[in-house]
Parts: sequence; C-alpha cells; structure tokens
Amino acid sequence: MSIEVSEEIMNSKVSMKNKSDIIPEISKRAKLMQASPLRKLAAIAEERKKKGIKVYHLNIGQPDLETDSAVFEAIKNIQQKTIAYAPSNGLVPTLTAWKNYFKNVGIDFEENELIVTSGGSEAIIFAMCSICDTDEEILVFEPFYTNYNGFATIANVKLRAIPLSIANGFHLPAKDEIEKYITPKTRGILINNPTNPTGTIYSREELERVVSLVKKYNLFLMSDEVYREFAFDGEFISVMSFPEISHQTILIDSCSKRFNVCGARIGVIASHNKDVIQTAFKFGMARLSVATIEQLAVIPLLNSPQKFTKPIVEEFRKRRDVVYEGLKSIPGVTFYKPEGAFYIVIGLPIKDSEHFSRWLIEKFEYENETALLAPAQGFYATQGKGANEVRLAFMLNVEDMKRSLNIIRFALDEYKKKF
Repeated sequence: MSIEVSEEIMNSKVSMKNKSDIIPEISKRAKLMQASPLRKLAAIAEERKKKGIKVYHLNIGQPDLETDSAVFEAIKNIQQKTIAYAPSNGLVPTLTAWKNYFKNVGIDFEENELIVTSGGSEAIIFAMCSICDTDEEILVFEPFYTNYNGFATIANVKLRAIPLSIANGFHLPAKDEIEKYITPKTRGILINNPTNPTGTIYSREELERVVSLVKKYNLFLMSDEVYREFAFDGEFISVMSFPEISHQTILIDSCSKRFNVCGARIGVIASHNKDVIQTAFKFGMARLSVATIEQLAVIPLLNSPQKFTKPIVEEFRKRRDVVYEGLKSIPGVTFYKPEGAFYIVIGLPIKDSEHFSRWLIEKFEYENETALLAPAQGFYATQGKGANEVRLAFMLNVEDMKRSLNIIRFALDEYKKKF
C-alpha cells in the first residue's frame, strides 16, 4: 500500500528543517552594547609583553599602589563560620560605615537612605532604572565615562549628550545652552564630578546652572562622585550642597578609587528620595546581595577615610604635575591642567587617535618599550567627536610617567613621518 504525501506537506517539512538549522538572533540591546574602548587594545599589549616589550599602561584607571593592610586585617579577623547572603540593602555595619563616611565629608544620610551596591556601576544602573522608562532620556556631558553608554543600553535608556570643549578644560556651557537639550522625554541629568575622563572639577556656579534646570523642569540629578577626594587645585562641591533639590538628587559613590580597592566592588546609591531608595532596594532583592567579605573589609576605610585617602591623593597630585609639565615638551598637543581625578584628555596633532593608539601598541617601540593609551572616541556619544584625542590615566609612578610621555613624543614624531 503506497501513501502519497502532498507537495504542501513536503514543503512544510523542508521549511521546518531549514528553520531548525538557523541560529536565533540575539536581542537588539545585545547588538547595541559596545565593547569597552579601555580594554580592546589590551590583548595586543599582552602579546607585545610576551615578545619582551615593556608596556606602560596609561589606558585604565587601576592605581598601581598597594591596598592598605587594614583591608586584609579586617578579612583575617572575620569570625563568621559561614559566608551567608547579606541583606539586599547591605550589611548593617557597612551601611553605618557609609553613613559615617558621608558625615565625615559633610553630607548627612541615614542608613535607610543608603543601598550598598556592587561597585558604583550597579548604583548607576539602579539609578537609571529607578527614574526612566523605556527610551526616556538622561542628559550627560561628553566626553563622559564610557561605561555610561553600556549602563544605558542595559537599562534601555537613551543618553542625550551635551558636547564640551578641550579649549576650556571641558567645563560646562552656559545654562541656556544646556537647556536646549531638554526634551519632554528628559528624566534626569547625570554628572560625574571630578570627572572621568577629563579630570575637570565643576565650580559652584557651574553646578548652580544644572541645579536651576533640575528644579525648573522637575528632573532628577544623578551625581557620580567617586573621585571626591581627588581635588588638587580647588574646592570640590557635592550636589548634596543644594538642599533645594534634595529629593531630586541621587548620589553615586564607591570605595574603589579613593581607597585603592577596585576589585572589592563596594559602592552605594544614596538619596533622600524614599521612592528612589525603595526602588533600588527592590532591584537589590532581585540580585540578592553584594559580597559579604568585601562589605566587611571596607568598614575600617569608610570609618576613617582621611587616614587612607590623604597619602593616595598626594601621590596622584605629584603624578598630575609631572604629566602637565611633561606634555609641554610634546609639540602640537592640546592639553590643560586637570583639576582632579587622575585622568586627562589630550588632543594629538594627528587625525585618527584610534589608529595611532593601535600602531603605538602594535608596531612602535622605543628602547624596547611602548605605551598603551585609550582612544577618546569611546568617551563620546556624538559620532566623530574625539577623533584626534586620547585619554591618559596617570596610574604610574613619577619616573614611569616621565618615561611613557617621552615614548609618546618619539612615537608621534615617527607616526607623522609614516602617515
């Protein structure tokens, strides 16, 4: 007995078979997620090292100093027999330590206005998700910390970038210029002060421009103040100094840089706005908790911050001064004196800083040494901006900083001859 199979059924089976061979596509969000411009040349640097070339890392903000022994002593003295989940908002002693830290720098928070986060990164994501719905906007000033792009992609939020200029050391534009970028979709403004990647510190008058617009348009103001202590030439002013917007302000902070514990990943989101904190708490519940050991380890640092931050800040002041003086000997570069943090954006006398940075780490050597820089395009949202700029992180000791600047000088000379 023969069975006839219709052409329609056969085609259907072929179609199903073809579909089974197709790999499903990833999400649009995944496709939009950028790779870190700080790390994408790192693999090449490792290959150069294997060939015996010394590489000076100027690309990433990882201090080369030793972490204070108080951190390791705190870990040794932990008496717990089980590493259990911490509460989703943070361990009580850690919350109290954060409260003490803020009081020490002139800011008053209660423990119930704080959520311990996995570094400042998670605090920023929590803040974005707390104030924005899908495709709503947050204003940022560019160049900005490159991972803000990634955080916004995760949160499905749009960053609307307001361009700054190297000509005035990346200080803020006039109030009416900022106001042009506010739309019906704008939910907040995100600032980083002192700033990464520029090292700029905003004055009280500059902050007043932003505060007045936040008040006028009923926006949130998110302030990333992880470099607070790194103010070399002038006074640092927190956004918490403006009580008129106290319930519109969200403070982002972290132990990482000021205490040189980048790998501990202990940050905080803080606000007098109870709805924001309660929302961040719910996000915290969804990710369960932040690492227990690290929360306990940073308590001594937070309780006596100046003891640990003062020598670190003084060391970076020396490095900043060496960088500033060293740049004067490199013909054609555009630069300014960074007021804080430990970064500077430099304009190079070339057209394509990404090509130069790749050539520098891939091909160039001077006396068996080279340097790794971060091309500045990745710190901008506007297409084409920062094409001839690089960010330099002064993470190395004074002598190594001098040596690396000398390498850049020789490299630029050779690069301009070749290209």
